Amino acid sequence: MKIGIIADSHENMDLIDQACEIMKERNVEVIFHAGDIISPIALKHFKNCGCLMIAVFGNNDGEKLFLQENIKSFGNIFSGIYEGELAGKRIIMMHEPKAIDSIASSGDYDLIIYGHTHEIDIRKVGNSLIINPGELCGYLKGKRTFVIMDIPSMEYEVIEL
Repeated sequence: MKIGIIADSHENMDLIDQACEIMKERNVEVIFHAGDIISPIALKHFKNCGCLMIAVFGNNDGEKLFLQENIKSFGNIFSGIYEGELAGKRIIMMHEPKAIDSIASSGDYDLIIYGHTHEIDIRKVGNSLIINPGELCGYLKGKRTFVIMDIPSMEYEVIEL
């Protein structure tokens, strides 16, 4: 099963569309978005990916109620932290990198996803793989990136647009 890992898209519709096209081509089944979608309009573009979307709110996400309503037909958005399991892998996702290393050191999760910093951070701590896919929007760091990962093999590729 392939998943897409995105953060900090900040309503950049053209790049959301480009990422969705690549994810469709690669048969991504689930998108994990680590926050800062910004508005329900952006969700319409993510819906065109044709797969389930699991997201968490970021610090810049406005219109939270409208985001919750608009994602219902193809996914869910969580306040704070998302915890779940997919293909036998325990996953935790948050926007801000609070206590990332402690969470990884606990050994409770196979995959830890976060955003907020707009910088790619991919590293292994114990048995946990930590992934910040960087910023899809490209506004702060100038690199427009996201990750496609195979679950359960945990092999991943950083995609730069």
